[in-house]
Amino acid sequence: MRIMFKSVNLKENRSAVSQLSKYGAVGLVANGIGYAVYLLVTWVGLDPKVAITLLYPFGALIGYFGHFKIAFLYNGSHSKSIFRYLQAHMVGYSLNFVILYCFVDLLGYPHPLVQAFAVFAVAGVLFILFRYYVFPQRVLK
Repeated sequence: MRIMFKSVNLKENRSAVSQLSKYGAVGLVANGIGYAVYLLVTWVGLDPKVAITLLYPFGALIGYFGHFKIAFLYNGSHSKSIFRYLQAHMVGYSLNFVILYCFVDLLGYPHPLVQAFAVFAVAGVLFILFRYYVFPQRVLK
């Protein structure tokens, strides 16, 4: 029996690791600030789902500039990427909302822990969407 292995493109793998680390750095800053504001506004009484609804657009806006310029080195059309970025974030926001609803409202878990988990879950989905859909043209160095 002959086993065939798919060839591994090391340059592409290095690019993915570089993008992921830069994406993570941008995300840590944007989401760290966003999560702190989320904790503050929910502490003063705002419902968690209302909080993410109000705060999510600000985090997405801040993230766009960091992601296209730093993480993905995007050099394509901004009108196309902005439209796709908004679509990706509609998926991200919906996932975040569903996670909060299911785990906080239905199952009774504490919202700060659920939102901390949701940040990472949404970030993983968004990285894939950004890499292959929003910013597909990459500059490999």
